[in-house]
Amino acid sequence: MRIGLFGGTFDPPHQAHLAASLLALKRLKLDSVWWLVTPGNPLKNTSGLAPLQKRIAAARGLTRHPSIHVTGIEAVINTRYTHNTMKWLIARCPRVRFVWVMGADNLRSFHRWQKWRGIAKLMPFVVIDRLGPSLYAAASPAGQAFARARIAEPEAASLPYRKPPAWVFLHGLKSGLSSTALRAMRRRGGTPARRKKTSKSGKNRVK
Repeated sequence: MRIGLFGGTFDPPHQAHLAASLLALKRLKLDSVWWLVTPGNPLKNTSGLAPLQKRIAAARGLTRHPSIHVTGIEAVINTRYTHNTMKWLIARCPRVRFVWVMGADNLRSFHRWQKWRGIAKLMPFVVIDRLGPSLYAAASPAGQAFARARIAEPEAASLPYRKPPAWVFLHGLKSGLSSTALRAMRRRGGTPARRKKTSKSGKNRVK
């Protein structure tokens, strides 16, 4: 089994999360992607975070894909940091080839994660392109630290079989969606702007 692990608060989950998962599934030829909905991010203020079960339900309502599984396992096994979660899963699933999935914005701050060098040595990771952060994510401290471990994008399907540290940057997903921005909008009581789409007649219509 080749399984991608996509961790986050998912508050709220959005289409960019889903698109990143589908891109990883396709390009890395994964059997599934597990969304690890965390009780809270140690690097962020979680005072206004929606309840875990509500976020899990929202994530399941969004995905509805046979190869994407949403879980709150970190709350069950009582792990707060990614390194501990990885070790727990690897110990209990020795035959699974895990790959950590992250957005380009996370690569920028990866060096702030607890035991970030150890994380990279536990399993390969894939970085998904995002609008904005992609321009300088690879030049981040973590990107530079593991520059020699980066593989070419055409070789992405081999990533689950590579000995860590190993990683690949997948381009093609240019989404500006952000859970942080959506939470701010939610606090203001706003709604996302509706997207205009051009019809065959050439007139703009709202979707």
